Parts: sequence; structure tokens; C-alpha cells
Amino acid sequence: MISELSHFLNAIDIPADWVGLRAMKEASTTRSVRDSIPETNGSSMTQGVMVEVLVKGQIGYAATNLLTLEGIRAAAQTAYQQAIAASEWNIYSTPLSARPKVVGQYVSPLAKPFDALSPGEINEILVKITRELKVSDQIVQTSATALTTETETWFVSSSGSEVYQHFFRIGTDYSATAQEGSVVQRRSNNGWLASCYQGGLEYFITPDLWSRVQQIGTQAIELLTAEECPNEATTLVLAPDQMLLQIHESVGHPLELDRILGDERNYAGGSFVKLKDFGNLVYGSPLMNITFDPTVSGEFASYSFDDTGAPATREYLIKEGILQRGLGSLESQARTGVKGVSCARASSWNRPPIDRMANLNLEPGDKSFEELIAGIDQGVYMESNRSWSIDDQRHKFQFSCEYAKRIENGKLTTTLRNPNYRSITPQFWGGLVAVGNRSTWQMYGTPMCGKGEPNQAITVGHGSPIAVFANIEVFGGGE
Repeated sequence: MISELSHFLNAIDIPADWVGLRAMKEASTTRSVRDSIPETNGSSMTQGVMVEVLVKGQIGYAATNLLTLEGIRAAAQTAYQQAIAASEWNIYSTPLSARPKVVGQYVSPLAKPFDALSPGEINEILVKITRELKVSDQIVQTSATALTTETETWFVSSSGSEVYQHFFRIGTDYSATAQEGSVVQRRSNNGWLASCYQGGLEYFITPDLWSRVQQIGTQAIELLTAEECPNEATTLVLAPDQMLLQIHESVGHPLELDRILGDERNYAGGSFVKLKDFGNLVYGSPLMNITFDPTVSGEFASYSFDDTGAPATREYLIKEGILQRGLGSLESQARTGVKGVSCARASSWNRPPIDRMANLNLEPGDKSFEELIAGIDQGVYMESNRSWSIDDQRHKFQFSCEYAKRIENGKLTTTLRNPNYRSITPQFWGGLVAVGNRSTWQMYGTPMCGKGEPNQAITVGHGSPIAVFANIEVFGGGE
């Protein structure tokens, strides 16, 4: 495909300063079962090319699924005319340095290919999961889902870029809903569709699959008679599967440079962070170290190059609590003068790349889980996100979790249901008082982080250890 795209590129005859072709081919499957009955067994495939041109400092885009010279030339002409039209209303000129020459490739790690099991065999496992989740007649609903995606991208440009990337992604989810009278509780495997990775069926048929399924069903029953979460300000301990969303909403989105510039305000909102804050803002306690790291093997949004060809590198966004750099592409970096990362990403061949998260991780500390809990007299430990709300500046937030435990005198004691907490972003992260070590670090992801007009749902990954926050307001479901 690289040679074919290069042929098309050389045949494009427009007076542009730079031209790039990004081709993508993606095949996906979705299989789901509810109460032992298959609901979905679908597959889809899409492919096409995005043509990007730089003219007079303005970028024009046009996409086509006609993978012919005529189709590419027509798209290039459309993109060129778009850039010319935009140049009359120029606010900022994109420099050629925002589209450097790059050559390389990336392939996801893959231990067990998707075709190692037939669709029928995968469905049989999903059916068995829903049956095993029903540990009691009080389990009134069970579900199980498996998603797979194989994506290939090819990128060539007039500056000499040649990049090939091949991604294998898998996401699984299973849950049990229990009911006793008017009390209804749902327990899932780390929150809805949080178990998302790069790799193959090794992330589906895991060594602990059946013990974990049994645990989920048992905990759903346990929650029916659990105490309500107390209403108090206390020490809050969050598991990595809840830190997934905490990092995503209160760190990832506020640091996107296009949001800070106001480009996303109409749809996804803005940010409480200002351009002058980079290098200065105390975002959290000295224990807060957040990295942008697309190099982690198996994490959901790993890659070697973003969708404009910028090489992916591990960078600190926040180091020892101080804001260092933003989630901004080479284009946004040139526009703002703020250091960014390789994060220009597109959800498909018919979308332009925009500033997006990839893998955002909280770096581990030096304490085991047992040591963290032992150091707490009174507190609440929470797992697995259930719902959330955050304002359009990513400042005030409220999160609900599925499962919680009291912490009393350095031990986990009674189970709590309907646990919630709320805070304000800088105060919350300023209360980070302890961070678990590498043994507590786990990675999760989501396939549907939404942003942009037209909307782009994209993959992101988040890794975190157990984290402890002081003086956080927690409350029960009745609030």
C-alpha cells in the first residue's frame, strides 16, 4: 500500500506546500450475550484515504473511499480549494515544521490471534460467562461482550514520510445485576467496557477468567445487603479501574490544547487551565506524576506515530505536581508556544486528526496495597466507575462507583453500596497523599472517548496504581 499511495501522491498536481495521504483499513467484530441468549454477532469493515494539504499556511482536508488515482486527485483538489478558501480568513498559519518527514512502523503485540477461536467458540464462552455469573436466583440479569478491531494505517507525504502501523485491539465486558425487593445493584468487571487492550484473545481467555466471573456474581449479591456509603469527608482510596476515569476526565480533557484555545467549547467544552499555567500551575501534590506514554506494550492507545506522522515519545505532563506540557499536536504547539506531545489522532479515514489523549498514566509510588491501607485509620476504598458528572471546564466533578469497603484501623472491613465522591480538580489532586507501587499498577482503556465536530470516538488507555486522597467528600446513593 505504501508504494501505491506514493504513486498517487506523485500524480497529484496541485500547487500545495505539502501534501499527505493517510489510508486506513479497519475490520471490527461485536459479540454480546444477555442471560445466556446471544444478542449481537456482527462484523464490519471500512477503508478509505484522507488527503491533507498545506497551502498558504492553511490546512485543507478531503476524504475518499475511491482508492483510485481519480478518486485521490479529486479529493486533493477539494482539500486544496478548502485551504485556499480558509486562507482568506487566516488567523494562524501552520508552519511546514508541523508536518516533518518520518519513516517507520508499529505492530501491536499479539500472543493469541483473533481467529484462534471461531465466532461460535467465542459465543459459547460468552454464554458460559453469563451462566456462571448467575450465582443465585437474586441475579436477575447477566451480560457479556467481546469486541475486536484490526486496523492498518499507511501514511505518505510530499516531505518523504512513509509510515505503516498495524493495531490489534480487544475489549471485553461482563456484568451481573442483582435485586432484592426495591434494592438493585450491578457489578461489572472493572466498570463498563474498561478491560480494553492492544493484543489478542489472551486478554479474553485470561488465567483468572472464571474465578473473576464468580467474584463479580458474588459481589453483586453482597451489595444487596451492604450498608450505604456514609456521608462524610474522609480519606478516599481509589482502585486503578476507577483511576481510569478520574485521570481521563480531570487530567486528560483539561490539558487538550485545542480545548484551552476554545476550539472545542461549542461541543465538548473548555478547560480551567490557561496557556500561562504551563510550567507554573500546581496541579496536585508532589506525588502526582502523570505521563503521556504511547510506548507501553499492550496499553490500548499505544503507537509509534500519531496521524500526522509525529514520532511518539513518553513525556511528563505533570511532574511532582507541576503542570509541564499539554496534550497538543505539533500544529497546536506551534500555535500556542506550549510544549505538547504526539497526539494528533483521527478516529477513522474520513476524519481529520485533532488533539486527543492516548495513554495517560499515573506513575507508581513506593507502597504496597497492604502498606497503603495499614496507614489509614478511617476511610473508604472504591472500585469500578458507575457514573460521573463534570462541568464543561473540567473543574467540579462527581463520580459514582460500583463497590466500596470501609477502612477502619488499617483494615478493609464492611462492604458499602452506592459509593460516591465529589471535589474540585486542583484540590482533589492536591490531596494525593500516597501512591501504590508497581505491584498495584494496572492499565485499562475505553474505545469511545468522544470529541470533535463531526464527532470522533477514539481509543484511550489509562494506567494507574492504587491512589490515596485526603479529606474528600464521600456520600451515599440517597444524596
